[in-house]
Amino acid sequence: MNARVLNLLGLGLVGVIGIAFLVLVPRLFELDVVLELTVYMIMAILALSLALIWGYGGILCFGQSAFFGLGAYTYAIAMFNIGESTVPLLLAVLVPAAFAALLGYFMFYGRISDVYLGVITLTVTLILFNSINSTAGPEFHIGSARLGGFNGIPGIPPLNFPGNKRAPIDLEGMFYLATVSLLGTYFGLRLLLASRFGRIIVGIRENERRAELLGYDPRAYKLATFTIGGALAGFAGCLFANWGNFVSPTIFGLAQSAQIIIWVIVGGRGTLIGPIVGCIGIQWLTTALGANQPSGGSDWWAKIFANAPLIFGIILIAFVLLVPKGLVPTLGDLGQSLLASRGKRAKRLQPKQAEEG
Repeated sequence: MNARVLNLLGLGLVGVIGIAFLVLVPRLFELDVVLELTVYMIMAILALSLALIWGYGGILCFGQSAFFGLGAYTYAIAMFNIGESTVPLLLAVLVPAAFAALLGYFMFYGRISDVYLGVITLTVTLILFNSINSTAGPEFHIGSARLGGFNGIPGIPPLNFPGNKRAPIDLEGMFYLATVSLLGTYFGLRLLLASRFGRIIVGIRENERRAELLGYDPRAYKLATFTIGGALAGFAGCLFANWGNFVSPTIFGLAQSAQIIIWVIVGGRGTLIGPIVGCIGIQWLTTALGANQPSGGSDWWAKIFANAPLIFGIILIAFVLLVPKGLVPTLGDLGQSLLASRGKRAKRLQPKQAEEG
């Protein structure tokens, strides 16, 4: 099979699994499991936003949680002031996109190197975290929405059907919305990357100087990629604020930023399905470790396995050292090598069978 056929088969398989997941999960599982899977879908959209920026655009961004948090806070503030979710949803996408465009303009057109890009994006995230964390007093409000400081903003009104604020989307509806949004984001990014724009940003990632000599402006393409990634992260933040009806400054925290990086590293840079797999796997592991926290005693093995940051650190180091390509690319390479060895074996057997015949 050639690469085109394998690509089409992969797309079809993702579509079939996605539709089956969408249809079967609400019918086979209780509401608490559906809620847990809903947040996995939302976080997978966030993982895809970094997969585009870092995996395909080659832009090392440690501050993807900044756009995620901006989307969540923008939706919450706009919803308390407007009351109907159509405009807040649009603002939750547009505000992080505009912020990413402004930040990216100064970074890319300022010719800042990759290492400093990571430092700047991480610094911006920490600034937002400290700024929002310091708004605990009643004087810190935007319209009728109180920012709440470290206590966050509770009781965020849910999304409603467009134009009808009396028809809110319930918990099961949020699962459908998050899953359809993830599938739409995945296939939308596949189309984008298969287009001329996608091929150019991959070419810039591979050799920026050569792309510039061919007449392309790497700064403009990087800025566009960074802006699209910021918009996707903001959309994921909006869905996350709806899922929990709550948002707090921890959404900007260093732990959140590091976790997104881990998802992409574990799943595999340069792929879209890899970060989804890495995100869902790590999120499931986080839930499992949280559910098995020791209540007491001196079993130090149990305490080690209940220490989520330690476990994630071990996983990150193991993947960087042992599986540097990530899980999905490594499995893909393994499958191709097995198919190649099988093909060679078949070719060796054909002459022997002809001689015996």
